[in-house]
Amino acid sequence: MERTAQLITPSAERSIAYDPPGSPPPLHARAARVLEGNWTGASTVPSRGLYPHQWSWDSAFIAIGLRHLSPLRAQTELETLLSAQWGDGRVPHIVFNPSVPLDAYFPSPDFWRSSTAGHTAGAPRTVQTSGIVQPPVHALAAWLVHRADPGLSRARGFLARVYPRLAAWHRYLLHRRDLGGGGLASVVHPWEQGMDNSPAWDLPLSRVTPAPARSFRRADLDHGAAEDRPTDLDYGRYVRLATDYRDGGYADGTGGFAVEDPSFNALLIASEHALARIAAELGAPGTARHARAERLTAALVERLWDPTSGMFLCRDLRAPAPDGRGTLIPERGVSGLIPLLLPGLPRNIVQTLLGTVSGPHFGLGTTTRLVPSHDLLGEAFDPHRYWRGPAWFNTAWLVERGLRTHAEHRQADALRESVLDLAEATDFAEYVDPYTGEACGATGFSWTAALALDLLHSDTTVTADMGFMGGNRR
Repeated sequence: MERTAQLITPSAERSIAYDPPGSPPPLHARAARVLEGNWTGASTVPSRGLYPHQWSWDSAFIAIGLRHLSPLRAQTELETLLSAQWGDGRVPHIVFNPSVPLDAYFPSPDFWRSSTAGHTAGAPRTVQTSGIVQPPVHALAAWLVHRADPGLSRARGFLARVYPRLAAWHRYLLHRRDLGGGGLASVVHPWEQGMDNSPAWDLPLSRVTPAPARSFRRADLDHGAAEDRPTDLDYGRYVRLATDYRDGGYADGTGGFAVEDPSFNALLIASEHALARIAAELGAPGTARHARAERLTAALVERLWDPTSGMFLCRDLRAPAPDGRGTLIPERGVSGLIPLLLPGLPRNIVQTLLGTVSGPHFGLGTTTRLVPSHDLLGEAFDPHRYWRGPAWFNTAWLVERGLRTHAEHRQADALRESVLDLAEATDFAEYVDPYTGEACGATGFSWTAALALDLLHSDTTVTADMGFMGGNRR
């Protein structure tokens, strides 16, 4: 029997009433059991009920954790996702499993019509996907997966095979999605940024006419309480944006929603640094990629840093503005803290972000256990509604890695312990109440299990110059 299976298989012995209860399985084994249960044979679903297909940034986070159980399976996770890449370079946010019934998830393959509506953009013919994207964590994940077992990676030619696809993915974002002309990538749908229902989207979405309620059926409400999910009005606007994008052949730059987001771009920059390391591993110079990452960091600061808010904000490119650059959206969300990942941030900005994350708007280490997804003092804050206040484990992981990148080890250690404690206590919940740690959404959530595994195994003393990309272990 495989070692992981041995660890997670429950004993068949009958319990004896006068025996003291046994200790629960260790966190490592419980996390492994979640990932094994959500494995489909070629990829991992986020959760069996609510999310029955392969999601793009989920798979990147899952691979980061899987590398501690099976580097081969972690490589396969990324290879499966990248095999569905479009000809124009985009990596779709969903790769659909053809064995899952169409009504199990909406929008389903027959809504996106990728192979026909996306034909001009080079959508694959043999697999059905969505037409939008998600944050570009993939090169970072590929580098960390390689570092977990370099011998296996080299023997399989893993980096040599994924590097051209990752480079094409970054080219797509840097060229097709530079809709503001300032060097940053834009998202054209709230789902692309990953924080689907963030209050940062309320203003740009208010200009979108919602699709009629009768034109779609929400499968998500079969698995979660309506008060924890996006409203029907918001969902109608999501559907309208996706419909217009599809009917326009998935061409970029023509829609009514275009936003430069700090988290999306920070992850692109981190992955650009990772691509430079991958290039060097393959014998090519990575200097140009590191230089590009530095230019993107400067653009991020120039376009999205707001000193008054003490953090990065989203820029709404479709909002009227005298200079034609759009306007910053005055909503504080966890997205504006994720640039802590970047080693090249000016020190004064790092210090301000550190004050913001522990201050009254996010309360980390004082009033909250994990970083809330939205400003605690904001009018839209809701501790349970999807991305409008609850704390998520993937953003906690990103902030923890960012704190460690800037040698804030005491604060990073405390956040790491909170992630591990809450992952275990909530049975790897999708997200939690930031104050109480109460589980929300699905349980047995894959990226929660995977990132808990990564924090169990990752070095807690990495230096700022290595950042979190070196993949060191204890």
